[in-house]
Amino acid sequence: MAVSSIPARAGDPTSPRPARTPRRPRGEGQWALGHREPLNPNERIKKDDDPLNVRSRIENIYAHHGFASIDPQDLRGRFRWWGLYTQRKAGIDGGRTAVLEPHELEDEFFMLRVRVDGGELDLAQLRVVADISREFARDTADITDRQNIQYHWIRVEDMPEIWRRLESVGLQTTEACGDCPRVVLGSPVAGVARDELVDPTPAVDEIVRRYVGDKAYSNLPRKFKTSISWLVDTPYEANDISFLGVDHPDHGPGFDVWVGGGLSTNPMLAQRLGVWVPLDEVPDVWAGVVGIFRDYGYRRLRNRARLKFLVADWGVEKFREVLEKEYLGRALLDGPAPQLPDRPVDHIGVHPQRDGRHWVGAAPVVGRVSGGQLARLADVVEAHGSGRVRLTPYQKLLVLDVAPERTDSLVRELRGIGLEARPSAWRRGTMACTGIEYCKLAIVETKARGEELVARLEERLRDFDADISIHLNGCPNACARTQVADIGLKGQLVVGPDGRQVEGFQVHLGGGLGMAEGQTAGFGRKLRGLKTTAEELPAYVERLARRYLAGREAGETFANWVIRVDEEELR
Repeated sequence: MAVSSIPARAGDPTSPRPARTPRRPRGEGQWALGHREPLNPNERIKKDDDPLNVRSRIENIYAHHGFASIDPQDLRGRFRWWGLYTQRKAGIDGGRTAVLEPHELEDEFFMLRVRVDGGELDLAQLRVVADISREFARDTADITDRQNIQYHWIRVEDMPEIWRRLESVGLQTTEACGDCPRVVLGSPVAGVARDELVDPTPAVDEIVRRYVGDKAYSNLPRKFKTSISWLVDTPYEANDISFLGVDHPDHGPGFDVWVGGGLSTNPMLAQRLGVWVPLDEVPDVWAGVVGIFRDYGYRRLRNRARLKFLVADWGVEKFREVLEKEYLGRALLDGPAPQLPDRPVDHIGVHPQRDGRHWVGAAPVVGRVSGGQLARLADVVEAHGSGRVRLTPYQKLLVLDVAPERTDSLVRELRGIGLEARPSAWRRGTMACTGIEYCKLAIVETKARGEELVARLEERLRDFDADISIHLNGCPNACARTQVADIGLKGQLVVGPDGRQVEGFQVHLGGGLGMAEGQTAGFGRKLRGLKTTAEELPAYVERLARRYLAGREAGETFANWVIRVDEEELR
């Protein structure tokens, strides 16, 4: 039988196939594995020039020649390492947020974040913050849920003078934004709380002194968020690393370590490493965890570059092993889980300090304050014999060191400047991100909507006797921690009654963190199609609150009620 000489056609299943070369696994941009080549524009910007270097260009070039002289890579990249983001141009609606180019969205003004690590401000710092607001920021000065002060309407021409004034009183904007270690959250009552066994302030200060502005840690895959507190009064499960106070049965007071938390569009809760760390070792352990993130973190895709993805893939056992063997060179002691309080810690109102004096916690509305208000606050604080103010991770503020006989007077004076120490449940529990007024990522208005919502609920449900947290966010990025609120509101465009798109919110219900004994941390319940227009929001929340009051069982929290009831009760 003759053998055909016709060559086999490509793709013929009977033709011999060439041996395949095994495909090399795609790199994730992990430096420790040799993947050093930048894999996206953000990584290239950081490789071309360390972002910390941009300050000299701001001071020597851009401040003299104005906004038009700014290099685009500096403007939309490296400026963040000094706390600067371009501000949203007024009049651009939320429907155009995702379709316009950055230069079309941005105004020639900046948002500026001032680091307030641990939330600590003395009177001199408070007065400088107020003066900068009035002179350079059109009287804006929001308190953020990261214990920062946030300005708007800042001109690049004014930055050298702003830095001079801030740094003259020990404040800074260094790494307030960017792919680097952000502000360190701390208990607003560190050093004065009666239940605190160890004041973690020295560790917070040492981390800032050693590592903020250090180029060894200024190029991370994404932002890195830290919380250090003896008390359970910061959102520790939502940070890249958290140190939480714990009393070891053999070694005494120290800190439990949690890693891998973060919200945004892929929310994950931090996990315990299971170690006990004494106060003086906290900065070294912190640097080790940041080093792992820098070297092993995923740099290929921005939406997978947070530490939480590495922790989820490795697991805490491997993470601890790498930390001990490669970064610390020693084993860490096993430690017990922290003891949670019977009730969530609440700093609002009048509370005794360990030294016999008191602190007074007060609430602005959704964190919005002004330079004029802060200047008056400084006068009130000084007149009542105090020299210290603290910001909280919940957009509130505290006045420390008040004599017991002066607290009633202080409460009255604070109320007179719009800061309420005996707030309604609604003012106490409502937070809002910056929103479309200034943020280029936002789709809806948040601050004004939050103020309107609080006013409506105070009018209609003034005697409401439960704690319900309401967090409004202008986009899916969860800067206001929407997924861990009783009522989380994620801004989006929805269809209004007339069939046209209007501002609105997707609703998350019953989320929360493990802030007290018996609380289970989890993300809010999302019901199919549960949305509200911004105009209908106050009526929706009022309806939901009334149903909760009418149908709750004895001692039942809002989150537990949400889990128990039928969906129709939540609409």
